[in-house]
Formats: sequence, structure tokens, C-alpha cells
Amino acid sequence: MPPTAVTAPMCKYRGRFAPSPSGPLHFGSLVAAVGSYLDAKANQGKWLVRIEDIDTTRVIKDADTDILNTLQAYALYWDEPVVYQTQRLNLYQDTVNSLLKQNLIYGCNCTRKQIKAIGGIYKGHCKALKHNTNTDALRLIQTHATTQFNDLIQGDINVNSALAHEDYLIKRSDGLFAYQLVVVVDDIEQGINRIVRGADLIEPTARQISLFKQLNNPIPEFAHLPLAVAKPGFKLSKQNYAPAISKQNPKPALISAFEFLGLPINANLMDLNIEQLMAWGVNKFNLKQIPHVPEIQISQHPTS
Repeated sequence: MPPTAVTAPMCKYRGRFAPSPSGPLHFGSLVAAVGSYLDAKANQGKWLVRIEDIDTTRVIKDADTDILNTLQAYALYWDEPVVYQTQRLNLYQDTVNSLLKQNLIYGCNCTRKQIKAIGGIYKGHCKALKHNTNTDALRLIQTHATTQFNDLIQGDINVNSALAHEDYLIKRSDGLFAYQLVVVVDDIEQGINRIVRGADLIEPTARQISLFKQLNNPIPEFAHLPLAVAKPGFKLSKQNYAPAISKQNPKPALISAFEFLGLPINANLMDLNIEQLMAWGVNKFNLKQIPHVPEIQISQHPTS
């Protein structure tokens, strides 16, 4: 039995921002970028940018370039070359091959409709049916179910036990690798040891922690920022057509993001240039100041 995975040491902080190139950055994604950047820099750490383009069906042409240009306009400068998931397919396949050799993967041809009809939790129907692992979707046998973890912002998180024990997809029948697999493989390969991101990803975190354990790798610390919502339960997102933040006049949106994250803003901040603003943010940032809530309603979109 492999040794138990342990929480990664924070002596050399490595964090990341990982947007999908499905549209321009909006205020909600700015909060995630700024929160992860400030936490990395306040801890004298590295901040990486990863373009999560693994789901090629959602990619919008040139959105990655627009995202990177926007980050630079906000003085959010990354420390290592930008990584694209579509350039790392061999890495993901190597992981799948390793799991196959351990008999931890099986083929599945159940549809979403079929799974929804039985309550939405997959029950392992295909596990003993010996489906073709070259043509069918691939499911990972859950060996390290995680039902509880501690979040640095949201506190103790409890996860639905049935969902935690589910054998989940790691490769789709169309050949695309699943997000739950690639995000963990990427974080392992890049040495990420603290993940600061939006609270919409709290539930998948338990599954990702399980995979870190299954791959016998240290588990990063997790800190899930409150979501910016237009109304309760309605987060700002590209799917909801949240407006893009301004690259030409970034200061108002950046100061609004600081305020959202609990920083002590003041009227004099408008007199600073964007680099000075970001330096001020790094100096004032403290993870403990962030509101310990899953979402915060904003009255308007601070885009300009």
C-alpha cells in the first residue's frame, strides 16, 4: 500500500491562475486572478498562469491572447512560461496508462441521461462488464474517497458521501481528457502547493484531493474565494455574459477587486499607477481578511 500523501510544505510557495479561453476575463475571474496573485506574492512565492483549453469544444479563437493581455494590463505578471493543456496530452495519457496498468480504470458506455435517471450518481454499472478501454469513456476506480477537507477561507467542508465514492470519468468517449484528471496532473507537474480559486470549485476539490492521494502526491492547500454574484446563486461568468473588464482603464476594477477581497481601500489609491496599486495590494493582503462566505453580491459590474 502506498504511503499516505501529506499536505505540501509551504517553504517554496507555488500558486497559479488557470482560466479557460472561452471568453474575456470578467470581474469574477479578475477576483480569482488578483486573489491568487496577491497570496502568492505576499508569501514571496511564484505565480503561474495555465490556459485550461482541454475542452476544445468551448475554446474561442484568440481568447487566450486576450486573457494574457488583460492580465498584463492589470500588472498581473506570471513568473514562468504560460502552459497550455492541449500541449500536454502525452503527459495525461502517460498518467492514464499508469492507472490502466494498475487495473484502476474501466470502460463505461453509460450516458448522462441514464445516470441522471438513477439519481445522478454513477453506481459502477460497467465495472464488471469489461468494456473496451480504447473506444469507451474511461472511469477511475475510487480508492481514496474524500468526504471532508479544510479550506483556508471557507473552513471545514463536508462533501456528499455518495458523490465522494463515485467512480468518475477521466477520459470521455470522444477522446478528450476530463478536467478532473488534467487539473491534478498539471498541479503535480508544476509543483503547485497552494490553490486559490473561486468557491464554485469547492465540491470538485474533494475529488481532486482523492486523486492526489491516488497518485501518491502531496496535497496542495486550498483557499476558495467568495464568488462575485449578480444575485444570490447567479455567479458572474462567461456563460452568463458577464461584461469584460477594461484593459484601457484597469484601476477602477482592480480597486473594486481589492475591496471585494477585504483590503482597506482608500480614495488615494486612484492616484497610484497600476504597478504601484498592485504593490500596495501585495503589502496589504492577508488571506484572513477575505470574507468567509461562498458568495458576495455586487451591485454593479465594475468594468471601467
